[in-house]
Amino acid sequence: MSAVWRATRGAVRRRRLQTFVIGLVVLMSTGTIVVALGLVDAASAPFDRAFGKQRGAHVVATFDPGKASDAQLARAARQPGVEATAGPFRQAVLDLPRTTAQSFGLDSGLAVVGRAGPGGPVDRLDLWAGRWATRPGEIVLNRSPGWGAEALGKQLKVPGGPSLTIVGYAFTLSRSADAWVPPGQIASLRPAATQMLFRFEESSTEGGIRSGLSAVTADLPPDSLTASQSYLTVKRQIGSSARAYAPYLMTFGILGILVAVLIVGNVVSGAVISGFRHIGILKAIGFTPGQVVAVYLAMVSVPAVVGCVLGTVIGNVLARPLLEFAFTGPDAGVLRDSVGGVPTWVNAVALLGLPSVVVLAALIPALRAHRMSAARAISAGSAQRTGRALRIQRRLAGSGLPRSVSLGLGLPFARPGRSALTLAAVVLGVTTVTFATGLATTMTRFGSVGEDAHQVVVYTGSFKDGRAIDPEHGDRELESLLRSLPGASEVTARGYVDARAAGYPRGVDVEGRRGDRPAMGDVLVEGRWMRDTDEIVAPTPFLRERGLKVGDSMLLEKGDRRERVTVVGEAFGGNARNVYASWATMTALAPQEKAIAYHVKLAQGTDTDAYMSAARAADPGVSPTANGPNAVTRTIVGSASILTLMLAAVASLGVFNTVVLNTRERRRDLGMLKSIGMTPRQVTMMMVSSMAALGVAGGLLGIPLGIAGHHLIVPEMAEAVDLALPAYMTDVWQPLSLTALAFAGVVITGLGAFVPSRRAARLTIAEVLHNE
Repeated sequence: MSAVWRATRGAVRRRRLQTFVIGLVVLMSTGTIVVALGLVDAASAPFDRAFGKQRGAHVVATFDPGKASDAQLARAARQPGVEATAGPFRQAVLDLPRTTAQSFGLDSGLAVVGRAGPGGPVDRLDLWAGRWATRPGEIVLNRSPGWGAEALGKQLKVPGGPSLTIVGYAFTLSRSADAWVPPGQIASLRPAATQMLFRFEESSTEGGIRSGLSAVTADLPPDSLTASQSYLTVKRQIGSSARAYAPYLMTFGILGILVAVLIVGNVVSGAVISGFRHIGILKAIGFTPGQVVAVYLAMVSVPAVVGCVLGTVIGNVLARPLLEFAFTGPDAGVLRDSVGGVPTWVNAVALLGLPSVVVLAALIPALRAHRMSAARAISAGSAQRTGRALRIQRRLAGSGLPRSVSLGLGLPFARPGRSALTLAAVVLGVTTVTFATGLATTMTRFGSVGEDAHQVVVYTGSFKDGRAIDPEHGDRELESLLRSLPGASEVTARGYVDARAAGYPRGVDVEGRRGDRPAMGDVLVEGRWMRDTDEIVAPTPFLRERGLKVGDSMLLEKGDRRERVTVVGEAFGGNARNVYASWATMTALAPQEKAIAYHVKLAQGTDTDAYMSAARAADPGVSPTANGPNAVTRTIVGSASILTLMLAAVASLGVFNTVVLNTRERRRDLGMLKSIGMTPRQVTMMMVSSMAALGVAGGLLGIPLGIAGHHLIVPEMAEAVDLALPAYMTDVWQPLSLTALAFAGVVITGLGAFVPSRRAARLTIAEVLHNE
């Protein structure tokens, strides 16, 4: 094998360009695959481990105690398919003043459950600070460890109720409560609901969970179940960022692997064809057919292994910052800390899988060298090939095209197999460019939502030297002041109130708007904007978490105030806590609420910085902020652009390799053409034209594939973060952009063919015919 290795090293040194191309494409493909698979694993594995350790609740169900007694709930829990239950627990909602809630890092509406201890068959709480509440007047707050426990021992005053001492902090991925008190304490908090925690035998799908919950509630009084929350919803929300990044990264990784396969097949095939004489000599001096094949396989394996190792290392490095953002929400810190990096199985798949794919791609053309005898290989390498494209070139000669162009257009038919591989690489390059262009357009429109409605947000309150400064003007006065400043076109006030949705454990931020554009900054996916005081518009995440749709109604509560509202529209954007309402709806729940921010639309040509300076000068107690670029948009567009350029460059290098091989095989033809008067410029035109036809065909085939990929991948990314994209964000293909993309294939082939074509043009007749 030492002789095989020496021959391999010689082949690698002779084919530096091909070695570089293979190493580069394998490096890029490996890096993107490692990052994508790492995100796929991070989207579920850490949650599953932590959730299983806590024996988390598959469903957190809330019942009306006036309709379903504890005995009835206990019987329902014994239905077939129920793996384990905990409860019934009494549940109350405490309406805390906003200042009190903010000082403890809580919501104004605090869902409190009476529970004897943190353990049990379901939802085993992680009591990570302090102790459990065992006596009246004690409370344990639900907070993840990353938030700290500064409030231990402090008093939480309940309006119209007792003062509760914070004695511990516990954490649950089930989101079953905001806080817990001893069962004897909950009665003083006026509980209005009963909570049951269920684990089902079939819980891997939403259908299985719904089936289990239906079996439990089948014999209960109608409407006794007031709300339920599936753990799959929580899991989807926490890992949504990872699932959003993974689809497009996986797409680029797969495209990279396909390009690598085509390039490797082209390189090895070209090496075998152009090296017939070398193959014959190797066999003549004693190399067996298997050793000859080993030389060619090793020739591509060396750069493939090097590229794979470097790509795995780079992928692990690049995955780190993305894994930091793989989890969202208040519970994400616990899972983020459990992610040590890219899992071992991902690295193993990359290190073993990618080189194997490369070797398999090289095996078929390498077997051609296996079958040839020494004499046949030497004679084939010495014989001058007349070319199979002569017949087509003669037909094109009568088409009226310049002679250099007609000769060039016929060249790909001399090696149809090589041309097919090159065409496939160009198609994938155009597919990548098309997909990335559509993705960038969608993400740009996603990141610029609201920019046409406002350019500046003026927040009430500011800080100077660590001291809070309140506005000098009142709510209405400040709105008028901002509208009167030079450059202001529209001003819309925004306020919000912490409320509860009856029957649901999580709080609701009711956002009210008044002024020039109450529907500002969001795009409707379905329905309409509110017109009456009993109507709201809710973002997609809010509706999905609560199982609501346009036309459904819900009861909003704030203290002793209640407002029944109807969902009349579904809005793009927002979060699972936020709903949009009229100013009258917001103040009906909290009459004293004032605006917390003002959205200002500027007249065309107005300097944003000048307006913000004028606002600060008019009232030092405000904080103007200009709309800025979206970080997620920048990350996705930036990374997609880099990966696209790399894949397009690799496709161009594949064309480069093809032209180099064609030039080597047709040196005698080039010399003869020059001897009868063909100029260097015409030689360059001929070689570039030989690839231009492939570029045109690649553009026509690659554009539909790229559009199909965009329509497939972008909705997957949106679904991962519970977004329903409006049509204008996905319908990004216009005649002008498609016309520009049609030239992508020509650009890729032109860039790849130009340099070797110029080298062919500089060959002298004497140099070409020297060995004749």
